[in-house]
Amino acid sequence: MRKTLFGLLIVAGTFIGCQENSSDLPNDQQTKIDMSNFYVHTDEYEARGADVKGGKECHSMQVLNRQLKENPGLYKKMYDVEFSTRKFLAAKGKPVKGGGGSGGGSSSDDVDVAPINDGLGIITIPVYFHIVYSNNNQNITDAQINSQMSVLNADFRKNNSDLNLPSGSTFENDATDAEIEFSLAGVFRHSNSTASWGTNNAVKSAYPPVTPSTHLNIWVAEIGGGILGYAQFPGGNSATDGVVISPQYVGTTGYVSAPFNKGRTATHEVGHYLNLRHIWGDGRCRQDDFVTDTPSSDGPNYGCPSFPTVNCKTTDMTMNYMDYTDDACMYMFTDGQRNRMRAIFASGGARSSLAEN
Repeated sequence: MRKTLFGLLIVAGTFIGCQENSSDLPNDQQTKIDMSNFYVHTDEYEARGADVKGGKECHSMQVLNRQLKENPGLYKKMYDVEFSTRKFLAAKGKPVKGGGGSGGGSSSDDVDVAPINDGLGIITIPVYFHIVYSNNNQNITDAQINSQMSVLNADFRKNNSDLNLPSGSTFENDATDAEIEFSLAGVFRHSNSTASWGTNNAVKSAYPPVTPSTHLNIWVAEIGGGILGYAQFPGGNSATDGVVISPQYVGTTGYVSAPFNKGRTATHEVGHYLNLRHIWGDGRCRQDDFVTDTPSSDGPNYGCPSFPTVNCKTTDMTMNYMDYTDDACMYMFTDGQRNRMRAIFASGGARSSLAEN
């Protein structure tokens, strides 16, 4: 009996040893996830707004910097989100800049990335709008809200009619259908005498998000200071999760202000909400957005730049939604950005519960 047990233990040990050394292990167990280029806090305070070179003002990174100071545990949460994202993409064999898988970044203008097949199909995110107004203009109409929903759906599905890459562009194969859609779940309206809400999440405290684990919450409220909007990245506090946009930059009709009157502020901020960084990485050429098919840049572009615009020895993707150009001059996500967004919907991902609706 003892000899039999001993023999079985030897066989079991040999089997386990073979499994540990097997090349048949899943990719995410074979691949070392490189996190050496990960960063959260940024030193650059580039702005996207009417008071800065005619561009927009997105305060997502400034808000994140403040939250990192206020919540020491946030860095670890965002590190874990990034690790999970890179692990998922590495297992799919897709490149992540500095993050393992099939390779890192490139100085080339044109790096093609194939869209992943994650088996999730088209993901539909239900959206709650919180309209917080101190005058009739700010109490935007249902028609204006619906126009914003149409823009989000067109932009994330590559159905936008203004997709028009310049002649000679190397980005022709990069524009993508993210297979993410949005449905209007409800609209809450709140009259409040506050003239401007700033970027300290005060409007979210006054009117908390509704089921933020399963719904995207968008607050439409006057931020002030020429600021168009800000968003919270995955990993942040659920009590402040969502996007804030000033009312005159929502949708395409009604109380809208050119050149930010085509609904792209929401597209940009929802990109942050779904884990996209600015394409220049908020740190000049030395930092990155963790996406292989968006060329490096030394800072944001404003207005409607001529093509090509060259920085960091590559041609800037000025038409990307995650730059700071005018609404009429941004009209694409890339396959790499698509893959990065969809990684957070995977099982165990930071926003997987959104995909379960």
